[in-house]
Order: sequence, then C-alpha cells, then structure tokens
Amino acid sequence: MAEYNHKEFEAKWQSYWSENDIYKVEVDESKPKFYALDMFPYPSGAGLHVGHPLGYIASDIVSRYKMLKGFNVLHPMGFDSFGLPAEQYAIETGQHPAITTEQNIATFKSQMNKIGFCYDWGRELRTSDPSFYKWTQWIFAQLFDAWYDKDADKARHINDLVAHFEANGSEGINAEKDEDATVFTAEEWKGFSEIEKATILLQYRLTFLSEAMVNWCPALGTVLANDEVKDGVSERGGHPVERKKMKQWMMRITAYADRLLRNLDDLDWSDSVKEMQRNWIGKSNGCELDFKVVDKDIHLTAFTTRPDTIFGVTYVVLAPEHEAITELTTPEQKAAVEEYVEKAKNRSERERQADVKTVSGVFTGSYVKNPLTGEDVPLWIADYVLAGYGTGVVMAVPSSDDRDFRFANHFDLPIIRVIEGTEDLEDPTEIKKGKMINSGFLDGMHSDEAILAAINKAVELGVGDAKVNFRIRDAVFSRQRYWGEPVPVYFDENEIPHLIKESEMPLELPAVDEYLPTAEGEPPLGRATDWKYEDQYHYELTTMPGWAGSSWYFLRYMDANNAEAFASKEAVKYWKEVDFYLGGTEHATGHLLYSRFWNMFLYDMGFIGHEEPFKKLVNQGMIQGRSSLVYKVKGTNQFVSHGLKDNYETQTLYVDVNIVEKDVLDTEAFKEWRQDYADAEFILEDGKYICGSLVEKMSKSKYNVVNPDVIIEKYGADTLRMYEMFLGPLQDAKPWKTDGIEGVAKFLKRFWKLYINENGESIVSDDKATPAEMKILHQTIKKAAEDVENLSFNTSVSQFMVASRELAKCDKREVLEPMLILLAPYAPHIAEELWHKIGNTESIFKAEFPVHDEKYLVESTHEYPVSINGKMRTKVVYALDMDKDAIAEDVLKNEIVQKWVEGKTPKKIIVVPKRIINIVV
Repeated sequence: MAEYNHKEFEAKWQSYWSENDIYKVEVDESKPKFYALDMFPYPSGAGLHVGHPLGYIASDIVSRYKMLKGFNVLHPMGFDSFGLPAEQYAIETGQHPAITTEQNIATFKSQMNKIGFCYDWGRELRTSDPSFYKWTQWIFAQLFDAWYDKDADKARHINDLVAHFEANGSEGINAEKDEDATVFTAEEWKGFSEIEKATILLQYRLTFLSEAMVNWCPALGTVLANDEVKDGVSERGGHPVERKKMKQWMMRITAYADRLLRNLDDLDWSDSVKEMQRNWIGKSNGCELDFKVVDKDIHLTAFTTRPDTIFGVTYVVLAPEHEAITELTTPEQKAAVEEYVEKAKNRSERERQADVKTVSGVFTGSYVKNPLTGEDVPLWIADYVLAGYGTGVVMAVPSSDDRDFRFANHFDLPIIRVIEGTEDLEDPTEIKKGKMINSGFLDGMHSDEAILAAINKAVELGVGDAKVNFRIRDAVFSRQRYWGEPVPVYFDENEIPHLIKESEMPLELPAVDEYLPTAEGEPPLGRATDWKYEDQYHYELTTMPGWAGSSWYFLRYMDANNAEAFASKEAVKYWKEVDFYLGGTEHATGHLLYSRFWNMFLYDMGFIGHEEPFKKLVNQGMIQGRSSLVYKVKGTNQFVSHGLKDNYETQTLYVDVNIVEKDVLDTEAFKEWRQDYADAEFILEDGKYICGSLVEKMSKSKYNVVNPDVIIEKYGADTLRMYEMFLGPLQDAKPWKTDGIEGVAKFLKRFWKLYINENGESIVSDDKATPAEMKILHQTIKKAAEDVENLSFNTSVSQFMVASRELAKCDKREVLEPMLILLAPYAPHIAEELWHKIGNTESIFKAEFPVHDEKYLVESTHEYPVSINGKMRTKVVYALDMDKDAIAEDVLKNEIVQKWVEGKTPKKIIVVPKRIINIVV
C-alpha cells in the first residue's frame, strides 16, 4: 500500500485487537491499576452522532496512554438499557422492549467498534440483563434490611435496631427515621403484633414505603422524576403531568446528606459540579418557630435561617400541598383556595424554584400569631413555597427576601424593615408609621449574634428550637412502568412487605399482554398471569427507576461475570474507586448523588473498602451541530441563495447537512431529499446555491446530525478521533464543521509518508538521528505526556502536526518509532499498521511510552536576527557560550551581511546576548 488508505487496515486491526484479547484485563497485583470509565449510554434507536464519541475518544486516549505507561487499565463499556423510550415504543408497536433494546445495542456496538475503542468487551453489562439486575435487587434488599445510626454516622443492619428495641424500646435511638416515628417502651415492643413491628421498622429502614407527592403522568401511566418534567408536561411526548400523593417506595438518601456534602471537599471534581451538589443538598442552620393559628387549635411550624428577622414578618405562607389547607381555609375563601391549589400543585418543584418572575398566591382567610411579638399576621398559600423543603411553611419577611418582597408588593401586604437601633435614623417617626421596627434585644448585634440570640429567645419562650435542615429529599424509587427492574418484594395477607430470598433472585420480569396499566389502574405488571409468590402472595407491581442500575454499575465492571457476588472482595480491593470518570454535567444532581449514596451504603456495610465511587470527574463539553439553511420564496417552490435572499420575501428552512458541502447545496440531491421539493427551482449566485448556517445543538429536527459512520467511511476512524480532539479543549462546547476535517486527514497522509515510500515499502533506517531531530522528538514526548495528564488533547494534535512537518526529511528509526507510540493513543489504527510495517511483531500497545530526556531540550545555540541600519536583513546561529566580541567579529563574514555593509567599516556592532545583533554602518 503506497498511499495512506484507512480502508485497507482499520477493520483489520480492530479484528486483531479483539481476536487477540489485547484489551482483556484481570487483577494483576504486579502492576499499578487505573480505572477509566465513561458514563454508559442509553441505547436509543437513533444511534450515535458525531457529538457522542467526544468523551469516549478522550477516555480512550487516556486509557491507551496509561497502558503504554505500564498501568493495568480497566476500561469497560455497557448499556443503561432499561428506560421509558423502549417502553413507549413497545406500547406503540406491541414489540417487546427487549427486542428493540437488543437491536439498538447492536447498532451502538457496531459504531463504537468502528471508532476503535480499547474496551474490554468481556466485561460488557446491560442493566436489563437479569444476571445484572439480580444484584440491583440484592442491593435493594440490603437497604431494606438497614437503618442509619446518626451517633455512629453510618448504616447498620436492621437486626441491631430490633435488639435495641427489645432491650430499651425507642428510647436512646438517634436514627434517621420518619418524623412521626412511634415512641414505645421495651415492654410495649414485646407486646406488639408482627404487623405493628413491621410497620414501625418501615419508619427506620433505608428503603421504605411512604405516601409521597409525585409527578404523575396519566398518559404515560407512570411517575416521572423532576428532570423528566418541563413546563408542566412530560419531556417525552409532552403529556400533562400532575402532582399527586401516592404510596411509593422511597430511598432514605437524606440520611447521607451531611456526608455527601462533607466529602465533596476531597473530590477531584470541577467547582461547578460540586456547587451544584451543595445547592441540591442545601444544608441550612436555623430555627423552627411555632406559629399558632388564631381561633384554632392548630400550630404551624416554619423553618428559617434568619430567626432574628421575625420582627419583620408580615405574613406566613403555605405550600399548595400542605395537608392542613382545608382546615385553615375559611368558607369565604374556599372556592378561591381550591382553584389556586389545583392549578399550583401540578407545577413541578423544579419549575417553581426556577420561576422567580411569576407572582401568584391566595389568602386562606386565617391568621397566625407571631410567636415573639404576639401580633396577628395573615396566612397565605403560594407555590414558591415547596412542601419538600423544611416544613412547607414560610415566615415571610418582605424587607429582606426578594420573593417575599415581590409577593407582598403584588398583594399590597406590609413591608417592615428590622433595624438594630434608632440612633442613626434621620426620621425615627418612621418606626411608628410601621415601615420599620426596632427588634429590641438585638440592638447593636452582628448578624450571627442576632440569629443565636433569636434562637435562644424562641427556646426560652417555648416557641422554637434550633434545627439543621436540608433541601435534599428522600428519593422516590417506584415507577409504574414495565421496562425496569422488578422490586424483590411480596406482600402478605396483611399487606406487609417482605423480601424474597436471595436464592430466588433475580425476580425476572413476567410476560404481559400489553405494556399499559390495567383497567383498574395498576401498573403493567398487574397484567401478569400466574405471577405470585409461593402461588399466593402478590409481588410489588412497580419497577425500579432508571437510576437504580446506574447507581452501582461501576462496581460490577470490576468482576462482571461473577455469579456468586456483585463483585469479589479481591476485585473490589484491587480496582477500588474509578480513577477517571467522564460524562455530562446533566447528571450532577441525579446519577452522581445516587451513586455516591449507594457506594457509601455498601462501604458502611463492609461490602467495599472505599467511601466515594469517583476519584476524578471530568465533564466534556458539547459538540454543537452546524445547521444549514435554505430560503424559500414565499408562495413559490423557488429557493434563493443566501447572498440574494434580502431581495425576496422568504421563509427560512433547515436542510440536511449531508447534502451540503462547504455551504454549497447539492441541488439535485435536494430535489431527491423530499418529494415536495422534486420540482424545486433555484436562484443561484455565481452558479451555486449557497446555504446559510447556524451553530446549535445537534437534533434530527434540524437535520444537522452527522453520522460518524459516514465520516469514518470517507476519512477513517483515526481522522475522526483526532479531529474531535482538535476541535478545542475537552471541557468546552465547540461547533462541528465537517469541512475542517480535511486538515487532520492531510496530516495523517503526510505522517504516513514519513515511513512508507511510493512502492509501499518501509523507508525507516537505522542511521543515527541528528541533534535537531532528537530535539523535535523529545519536545513531542514531553508535550504529549503533559497534555494527556492535563487533558489538553487539542494541543497535542497541533504538536503532532508541527513535528511531522519538521521531520519531513527524517527517516531514522530512533525518532520515528517513538513517534508512533506517541500517536498511538490518538490514532491507534495507523500507529499499529506502521508499527508492524517497520518490523515489529507485537501490538504497539505492548510497547512502553517513551520518556523525554532534558539534555535534548537544553538550548546550546541561539538564532540571532541581524539588523543593519535598523532593518532586519538575515539570521545567524551562534553557540550560547560564544562571547560578544567573537560574534561581532564573525558576523561580518556572513555573505548577506557583507552585501548590505557594502565594504564599509561599521561604526558600531551591538550584540545583545540571546536577543539581537545590530550593525550601524
């Protein structure tokens, strides 16, 4: 093969790597380990577009580099294969989700293999495979059989709790539990029925049944997570979503809130992701205050971080979901309250938090007493208060809170500013007018002192207590779907939940006739026939959420084929946490929090030896699409070129980027693209139809999706890999432009010619390299190693291009062989092909990454620009240790200098070491 032709060797080496298990990895105590992991994909029917492989290519480069550096590298891949899209397709077509999921995975794997990733496919996992979800069910069972001991700050087995109850009752237990957990003595515990005991234990278990407010989508027949709801409708399908209370399985992630927050400081993650998690966890130190409802024996508890501002409270506001709203609403306000609550409760918590502009609310008709001033303040309902944060009751201080201020302003409620003293007021009478109030005992205090004084006063009066609060809520773990992990639970005749035995796991999904809820409203599993535990007890009919399998999959990769445990102790001890985890920021407050929670739990219970799952986390930026636009003259089937469009009244339309090259539309392909364009006419400029363009997210609806298979067919996998890295820094967003790939393609052709002549033979010699050639090599070695460690892949690609030009006439093995190793992580196919062509027999990935030698980088000479009468005329090279007089004497011998001096004796010769030579004639 004389010319570089990717089609002649890329598939060959992909087969070679697979057949020879080049990437197969086992525990090897003789080597340091490195665990590189991509957030595994959901296998959609659309397959990969060129934006998807960005992170996969980056982790592949890191993994290959670490292999060459002598590490034992675990770099696995699998599929997050349960999920709503496959189920919706099954509902529409009647085809089992497993069939479409299998087809989609086959497409994904084919595309991934064409790109040449170094995955150990022997460890492939799929969350929908019973051999995998057996262990997801097992972890659920461990959580069910555990409680959180706040004194020990860790999870413990439920048997320890039962032993305490038998000896001491509920006294002396400092546990994470339901707020209304039962209080009892040891004697009472012993006298409780099995039903009563089981009910009490559910108040402590880390996974438990509870009534919870959820996002219910009737059209999809399931509960949706907050991130699956947008503007009151489902993200998939745009169906209406309502907030309603339902009995759900919950995960007590709140037990781990403090640890999830505390451990962030030691993680090598971006500050932005850490901050997102801190905000989501939302730890607040403050006070719970008791507001008594006027003329009713009802007390409302409000949590506040600023109890010192209680003197500025002018109204109290409830969340629309508050359970006491009916009792608190007067007859006159009943209709207005019911109408508002019905509307407000169907907005998701995320929407309500994000919407800072809309002001809405309704007066209940009731009043509550300010616990410190004794004044009556009105009780309102507003959806900016969330039932899930604090107590669902907020004491509103419009003078110090923006939302409270806008609400008070909108409904003409008083706004009173709390001041620390009256000495500096220009008009002390303002206090009497109700615009300000002196808090009295807080005079002259700093904010922290005032908060503490207010808490102490509330405690002294018996109307409040110090309280630490978290925004994070317990996670809803039930989905009313078919295509998910069955919950390993059955219910006895008293509807008490019990775990199935470990030997009975996995509890596999039963066959159903349709993937829809039953006529009675039960989840799709209710359609299963002869699906009973021991032929008499009914199983749990909901399935687990999408995040169940993804919360621990990284552990399974360590020992993916183990039938006796989720992973052996030896494997977990060796691989430990993920060293390098790559994925999108969209998972910052979902997957990453749940994974940390499950990992901490397994650590507490002694199943693993590391508390955190992901040592280093990197979020890749998005590759944006470059959309192409055409301009249709309104009322016609004519299309006018971009430069002429302002002369016509046009409609802007998207066109398939695959029939556009360098912004020029293939007009014949355009006519064939859509039937309604078959007779299209074109108004051209310079004989071409020029398209407009936009940079935006890749989307099928914008026809700007570029299939990597098309790029690989034309340019090769190595070109695709290097171009994606060349686009810009890994963590930045950048636009895709197919035209730009030509530069990388030309580089690989040029690189090929360093090794192979026009007859297809190796031209690499064993001659000694020059100092200049060794300098280029060692500069590249140093740059390549530093760039991988710093994830600066784009600058390494640039360095390879520079080096290939500077080595254009070099044929020395001493230089060219190490250069192949440097390029191999980026372009493994061409590197492997050339490696063998120059005489090697083993895979290049069995080689060692070269180490740069500083002696080749030490400068021994300097190139001086020579200026004659103020104009630079030439450049000359002198040794760094050559003195100025010798340089001044020698420079006059230079032919170009002699030409410009014209035989005259210079008036001055100024030599600035390592800078310039200036000759004045």
